[in-house]
Amino acid sequence: MSIDTAARRPLEGMRVIEAGQLLAGPFTGTILGYFGAEVIKVEPPEGGDPIRTWRETRDGVSFWWRSIARNKKCVTLDLRTPRGRELMTELAARADVFVENFRPGIMEKWGLGPDDLKARNPGLIYTRISGYGQTGPNAPKAGFASVCEAYGGFRYVNGFPGQPPVRPNLSIGDTLAGIHAALGVLLAYIGRQQDGQGQVVDVAIFEGIFNLMEAVIPEYVGNGVIRQPSGSTLTGIVPSNTYRCRDGRLIVIGANTTPMFKRLAEAMGTPAMGDDPRLQDNAGRVRHQEEVDGAVAAWAAGLDAAAALAILDEAGVAAGPIYDARDMYEDPHYRARGLFQEVTIDGKPLDLPAIIPHLARTPGRTDWPGAGELGGWNDEIYGELLGLDAQARADLKAAGII
Repeated sequence: MSIDTAARRPLEGMRVIEAGQLLAGPFTGTILGYFGAEVIKVEPPEGGDPIRTWRETRDGVSFWWRSIARNKKCVTLDLRTPRGRELMTELAARADVFVENFRPGIMEKWGLGPDDLKARNPGLIYTRISGYGQTGPNAPKAGFASVCEAYGGFRYVNGFPGQPPVRPNLSIGDTLAGIHAALGVLLAYIGRQQDGQGQVVDVAIFEGIFNLMEAVIPEYVGNGVIRQPSGSTLTGIVPSNTYRCRDGRLIVIGANTTPMFKRLAEAMGTPAMGDDPRLQDNAGRVRHQEEVDGAVAAWAAGLDAAAALAILDEAGVAAGPIYDARDMYEDPHYRARGLFQEVTIDGKPLDLPAIIPHLARTPGRTDWPGAGELGGWNDEIYGELLGLDAQARADLKAAGII
């Protein structure tokens, strides 16, 4: 899938000031920048955003940073100083969107809260991401994704019965909060076109998780049922499970509808199971889950994964392999969908993951990877945007403000 680098992107003309660190706020900026917004990322002069050096690195810069800081103009600014806060106010006065993910109360303490910045810029969309939101008894608490995934209900259902809940080896809560924040920005941006006014977008990490929880609340309120962890199965839907094949590889089969279950039974060479009156609807299959899953598991165990999946594909049964990074990178479908975008860093190529959704007419793109140089855009932003001359910038640098 080729990308039209000349196509106008939908958020061109939007200017975003990103004051967050680590993941939730920065991922919001990544999404907006990918689709054309000018994103000015503000980092502390000492060390910058910690993601710069987290996990795997090359030449001291993390691959994660290259991805999450793509398309961003990174500047340094010490918000603990009065002059630093003055400069942030000047930046926000020239922006459409302001994104921060500090603990509630910090920005107000610094004179950088919504009321402070909107006094200069009434159209500003002030986007806030925190663990528990800006209101409520838990608002002041520290809230990293790990804790908020538990508080939001996800960890409880994720695991095997009788065992401690399992954490996926990803910061799902932060990423979901970033997606919700980007959605909030776009909704507020549309609203501003109607009345010219900005507004506050308040995103809590735990609420992004809560949005994933399907019907667990109405099931509890209506029937008193608390959804429990169910291992590799999906409560109330059979068959939908993970099965080990003869070669040791795992596959997922989700024959969730009755017609698909019948096709699965045919593909396994057990058409009588598909015609069994006890199994003619999902409720019946749930009642006999152990029998159904046992039959599917036995069939899968007799075949290599590739052979099993070929049979299921031919039969029109939803099934697929469990992929790791190598599998994804080598898969032709991933490449056909344009999910890897090559950048060059010091003459060395590197593929970054594309940001979805795919837009047919105004697609997003990666213009440049996250730069390794801290404060690399200081001269452009403070010089050209704020009009500070070279001596003023040198003074700010000497004072440790930028």
